[in-house]
Amino acid sequence: MVTSPDNPPGDGDAGSEHEPTDAELIARSIDDPRAFMPLVERHNRVLFGYLARRVGRDIAEDVTSETFTRAFAQRERFDTTRPDARPWLFGIALNLVRNHARSEVRQLRAYSRHGVQDRTEEDHAATHARLDAQDRSPELAAALAALKPGDREVLSMFAWNDMSYEEIAESLDIPVGTVRSRLNRARRIVQDHLAPAGDGTKEAPHGR
Repeated sequence: MVTSPDNPPGDGDAGSEHEPTDAELIARSIDDPRAFMPLVERHNRVLFGYLARRVGRDIAEDVTSETFTRAFAQRERFDTTRPDARPWLFGIALNLVRNHARSEVRQLRAYSRHGVQDRTEEDHAATHARLDAQDRSPELAAALAALKPGDREVLSMFAWNDMSYEEIAESLDIPVGTVRSRLNRARRIVQDHLAPAGDGTKEAPHGR
C-alpha cells in the first residue's frame, strides 16, 4: 500500500547509528510531515495482516489506510513518553473495525468452512501454541466467531500479534485485569468449542 523511500531500515548502513523510535518519528513529523512515513512502513504490514484475518483483505486495506490517516491527523496528541506506537495504532484500527463486526463474523465463518488460506505456517504455529489448541484452523475460526466481540478482540491481539497484556490494555483503553479476565474466558470457550474434536485430554490451566 505504501512505497518505501530511500534507506530502508535494517540495510546495514554504517551511518545509521540509531534507529528512531516511533515516538521520535511522530515528534519529528509535527514540523516535518514526511517523518511520519517511516512509521507507516514500520507498522503497515503487521496491522494489515491482523485486520485481514479479522475482516478480509478488501476491508482491511481501507481500514489500514484510514488508521494511518487518522493517526497522522491526531499525531500531536500522541504520548511521546511511550516509544512504541503500536498500541496506539491498534486502538485506532479497532475503533474503525468495530463498524465491520458483521464482516468479521462472516470472515471467520468462511475460514471455518474453507480454512485460513492466507496465513503462513509460522502464523498457525504461533496462534495455536498461544491458544493451547490443536492445529484445527476451521474449528478454531468457528470458535472465534462464537465469542463476544470484546473477548475476540483480546484473544486475537494476544494470539495473532504477540501483544502483552499491557499493550492490549493500552490499545483497548481498559484495565489489565479486564484483559486478563477476557482472555481467560475466551480461551476457555475456544477450548470447550474444540474439545469434541479432540481426544478427551483435560483442559489446560488458563490464568497466568
